[in-house]
Parts: sequence; C-alpha cells; structure tokens
Amino acid sequence: MTDPQLWLSVLEIGSFFGLIALAYQLTLIGAGFFNFAIGPYAMAAALGASWLTLEIGLPIALSLVLGLVIAVVASGLTELLVVRQVQKRSGRGELPALVAVTAVLFIVQQGAGAIFGRPALPGQVLFSFGPWQIGSAYVSGTAVVLIVATALIFLAVSLWMRHSRTGRLLRAVGDNRGAAALLGLPVGRIRLIAFLLAGLIAGAAGLLYAPKTGVAFTSGLSWTLVGFLALVIGGTGRTWAPLLGGFVLGAIQVFAPFYFGSMGPTTMVLLIALLFFAFRPQGLFSTRVRI
Repeated sequence: MTDPQLWLSVLEIGSFFGLIALAYQLTLIGAGFFNFAIGPYAMAAALGASWLTLEIGLPIALSLVLGLVIAVVASGLTELLVVRQVQKRSGRGELPALVAVTAVLFIVQQGAGAIFGRPALPGQVLFSFGPWQIGSAYVSGTAVVLIVATALIFLAVSLWMRHSRTGRLLRAVGDNRGAAALLGLPVGRIRLIAFLLAGLIAGAAGLLYAPKTGVAFTSGLSWTLVGFLALVIGGTGRTWAPLLGGFVLGAIQVFAPFYFGSMGPTTMVLLIALLFFAFRPQGLFSTRVRI
C-alpha cells in the first residue's frame, strides 16, 4: 500500500466515481429522486464521442462537445418525458418513477449499442501530454486532466450551490417540493435544471475517464452502481462528500485484489455497502438540520 503508482490510480478511479456520485446528488437534492440512468449518460457521452471521431471522422473537440450534448439531452428528456409524466399520473409516487428510470437505464444502454456499435472503443483525448515521472510513479496527462477537472467541477458546483440564486432554489425545492410550489417557486424549472446539470457532469465524467479504460455500451450499468455506492458512502451532507465516497471505492478497487484475489473488489464493495445501509444509511456526511 506504499506504492505511489497505486495511490495515483486511487485518485483517478475515485475522481471518476465521485463525479458520477455528484450527478446523483444533484438530482437527489434538486428533485428528491435517485436517477439510476446516470451511468448510461456517462457511457453514451464517451461512446458517442469516440464513435463520432473514429467512425465519422469529426474533430475530437467537436466530438467531445457533442458527447456532452448527448448526455445533457438524455438527462433532460428523462425528467420531462419519464419522471415528470410518471409522477404526475401516479400521484407523485416515487416507486413508479424509479421503475421507469430503471427502464431508461437499459434503453439508453441498448440504444447506444445499436447506434454506436457494441465493440469497446478507446476514449478520446483532446490534449496529449506527459507522462512525467514523479519519484517512482509515472503520471499521465489523462490522469492530470481527470483529477484537476474533478477538483474544479466540485469547486464550481459547491460555489454555485452556496452563492447563486438558482443553487439556493434547487436546495429549497428538494427540501420540500410541496411547500416550494405553494410559495410560487418554479419547481418544474428547477427540477429540470438539476437533471440537466447532472447530465452534464455525468457526461464530463465519462469523457474524462474513458481514455483510461475505454468504453463499451455495457459500461453504463457498472458506472451506475459504483456512483450510487459512492453517494451512499459519502452521503449528501456536503457537496464534496460524494468525492470522499468515490475515493473509498477507488481504494477498494485498487488494493482489494492484493489481499482477497480477483473477487476481492466486488466482495468488499458489497460488504461496505451492506454495513452503510445497516448502520449509517445517511453516509459519512449527513445533512444538518438547523432549528
């Protein structure tokens, strides 16, 4: 556990998991809803960008922008056409909408496979630089971009939530949707903003991480699961709490195989998830209620 190269991998993997969890957190805070299609949004952005570059021949920069557009549009349509409509018809019940979004998860995944192809594709890199040797570790340019971009995204979201009117409205709507509607707050618009921003962050996460591992149409489901678990571990009490949860999962992914074999990461993740669900379902950082 003293190898710097392994800890660099923890930072990379944890950053990605944290971004996916942050996208979860935004829809949970702004809409009071777990959007289990977050992982497929990230996958569709990365797979779409690679397909547009490798198969269509578009410039990498344009492909990356279009990949983000794919994720944002998919997330917005999920809110407008699925979540909002199902909740309207089910008396605002959460379970029918969750079931519907689970169906969206598989629709996006299979749709991406049908459109962009089923073979895995390499992620696209806009800026190629590095690697550098720092001590005994080799730091790639993609690792630097992923880690720095993650820090900037979390900082930007934190400042936006604290100091912008829309960020404060998002928290108010998420705290009590009924009271917000009675006060005349734009509940529908704020919920849509939460979904759009979550889609943007999920898309960015997929684009930043794909150069490290590649991306396939089946990646969405696994990314959904690890993002959800990172949020469960970190909690929602702080904007950066999902990042801590991501680092915990990243450490498990990197170090568990050394001690427990190839099944170690899966076993440890499930065990930690069980412990958190049983003894601390609010995560490491819970929301503080001021009286």
